[in-house]
Amino acid sequence: MGRQREFDVEQALDAALCVFWRKGYEGASYTDLTQATGVERPALYSAFGNKEALFRRALERYYEHYLDFFPAALELPTAREVVERILRASVELNTRYADRTGCLGIHGALAGSDDAAPIQHALIEARADGEKSLRERLERARDDGDLPQTVNCAVLAALVLAVLHGMAVQAKAGFSREVLDSVVEQFLSTWPSA
Repeated sequence: MGRQREFDVEQALDAALCVFWRKGYEGASYTDLTQATGVERPALYSAFGNKEALFRRALERYYEHYLDFFPAALELPTAREVVERILRASVELNTRYADRTGCLGIHGALAGSDDAAPIQHALIEARADGEKSLRERLERARDDGDLPQTVNCAVLAALVLAVLHGMAVQAKAGFSREVLDSVVEQFLSTWPSA
């Protein structure tokens, strides 16, 4: 009979998520992860598998616990409300924690070696899924008359995500919440109306 775990898996996963959020996938060493979780390497491997598997679990948790505003925003009545909620919630998240600003997904996808290619691909796929969901919501808005018929919803979704991702990079670079809120205001002032 195997030994029982002597640590809380959920707490360890939260601690690992914070390390990845702060340092990115490649910047996070196993020493960083064991120190943050308080779990020795063999037990960490036993619970989560290798570093890639641990990152994927942390990423799932990030989407479930921190980016849950995105799918909720898609249910709002107008396209402008959808986009405003996504942008404002992102600003809040990207600046909420002084020790881990920006976005885990964007930070992890920006740079990486060939060894990290599977992680980069997973992050790119997750971003593409978000863009697809937003595009489909914008298309519904256009079909319902909430957006002009001339709007290219694929381009508009890409633009929204360009602003969203750019703000995540700016937050990581130290831009304040106030500045990023002003970016949101400026962007929304150009929103296409029906």
